[in-house]
Amino acid sequence: MTSPTSAAGIAWDLRDLFAGFDDPALKAMLDQVSAQAETFATTYRGTIHTPDAPDGPEASHLRAGLEELEALSDRLYRPMIYASLLFCSDTRNPDYRNLQQHVEQRQTAIRNLLLFFELEWLALSDEAARRLVDDPALTTYRAYLQSARRYQPHTLTEPEERIINEKEVTGSQAWKQFFTELMSSLSFPIDLDLDGETRRLTLDQVIALMRNPDRSVRQRAHATLYDTLSGQSQTLAYVYNTLLQDHLTADRLRHYADPMAQRHLANQIAPEVVETMMDVVEQNYAIAHTFFGLKARLLNLPCLQIYDQYAPLGDHHEPVSYHQSRDTVLEAFGAFDEEFRDIAAAFFERGWIDAEVREGKCGGAFCQGSVPSSHPYVLCNYTESPRDTMVLAHELGHAIHFWLSRKQTLFNFYPTLPLAETASVFGEMLVFEHVLNQQEDRAAKLELVCSKVQDIFSTIFRQNVLTRFEQAAFAGRVQSRLTPEQLCACWTEANGRYYGHAVEQTPGYEWGWSYIPHFINTPFYCYSYVFGELLVLALYGVYRDEGPSFIPRYKALLASGGSQPPDDLLKLVGVDPRDPSFWQRGLDELRRLVAWAAQLAEGWQKDEE
Repeated sequence: MTSPTSAAGIAWDLRDLFAGFDDPALKAMLDQVSAQAETFATTYRGTIHTPDAPDGPEASHLRAGLEELEALSDRLYRPMIYASLLFCSDTRNPDYRNLQQHVEQRQTAIRNLLLFFELEWLALSDEAARRLVDDPALTTYRAYLQSARRYQPHTLTEPEERIINEKEVTGSQAWKQFFTELMSSLSFPIDLDLDGETRRLTLDQVIALMRNPDRSVRQRAHATLYDTLSGQSQTLAYVYNTLLQDHLTADRLRHYADPMAQRHLANQIAPEVVETMMDVVEQNYAIAHTFFGLKARLLNLPCLQIYDQYAPLGDHHEPVSYHQSRDTVLEAFGAFDEEFRDIAAAFFERGWIDAEVREGKCGGAFCQGSVPSSHPYVLCNYTESPRDTMVLAHELGHAIHFWLSRKQTLFNFYPTLPLAETASVFGEMLVFEHVLNQQEDRAAKLELVCSKVQDIFSTIFRQNVLTRFEQAAFAGRVQSRLTPEQLCACWTEANGRYYGHAVEQTPGYEWGWSYIPHFINTPFYCYSYVFGELLVLALYGVYRDEGPSFIPRYKALLASGGSQPPDDLLKLVGVDPRDPSFWQRGLDELRRLVAWAAQLAEGWQKDEE
């Protein structure tokens, strides 16, 4: 059993979507959308592209089709989102599992009915497509239409696309769901009080103990985490191998040049931009080595072990209640912009957050974007760690981003992944600065700055490492199926370049690859965190320099959703991601924080003497 916290009872109220898993309205909506999709296909099939009309349809006809397709998608997304949220709230509930599978099957059938529309758009000549994209009647959909055209070289015939959609339900999607269920079912035995009584913790609870001030607790948490994961090594390696091969097969069929090409295309980011960013990050690993050396001295250790890197500097930290975190986040957001506070407050007040820790619940944290006509939902596992306040700030930053972009149509609503992390990381910075400004005690300030530095390391350096691991894993899978030991070797090597001699990779840590959900659900997602963090560090420097005059431009960026490519949206805040000096500016901000920590530590150590 998990131990109750101050977040006990803080669970989603999903009635804005449906009344329950057996709500007749859910089935009725799926039936309605299915019937409407059949009518849509009858009306529009063969009217967007035909040999008899190579120049394509009239702009007004295409716009009418897009508007109807968008309305259909809005109604289809609601059951999908609801089923996913229910499943994440309790992966062990058979009714929720069955609903998720049922909705996936219905959704696939409906998608296949609508598939022709985009395929006909892609079949148009470039000249015909340009004429339509430039027509004023289609201004609202220009970004969507241009974005879809990028997939023209990688799209198969309609029968082939239908088969792929059908097979995904029992193929890659089934493996992803199996991984989620497996990780949610694991429990991690640990004796916290050295009294011989063993408690069984969830994944999130045991990971939270890596920040415990008691080194023996951190050691035991590290041991049980990786002992338990290694006990599942064959299963976890098999799942990952299967999904790697599925991805590689899709790349071959769709003519993608390399495993990252799909992600770059979806992100609308040039591959060379990502590689430049990652190279600049690696050139700055010395920032981390300097900090780890400082922290080892502060902890009176000759060298940090993996389980020491997030250790607090103080001997004891009071639990931070859920309501304290709520108040802190709202105060920090309100000091920046009153609208930010009001949006975040609605999530606390209206039951749009699921925060309690319970068995069977999905681990980690996320913000589930909905549709422009509804609102997002936030999931976290609140363990009363000081870090949980930052997690809330991060996910509510996502929520604010989705809320502000609701003025966009559905097809322009979702930002690409690199920009999707902008508001979340910015929200963390707002809370960090707010909490820091309230502190007068040097030791408390040192702890806050060090904690923030570590969080930034996790978002920049660690996510860079995760991306390098994925690159190595995919390269290895091209040759043959990877054994658990080979995956462990890839993990150890990728982490070794980051930690160097400053942090020892404690035995067991080689299994660190095995529980990362992004590897399973969204390959190469992780570089988006690097992009978002460095972007925010640079933007926050601009905000410090400009003050309130920066806020309207920043809110305009968020409100734009995915209505323009990232390069164009970033012009709103004066950013050019192709310039290596832009990435270095963000890293220089991080270097400034590390230097500040060293200054605080020097004064603190003198005070201690």
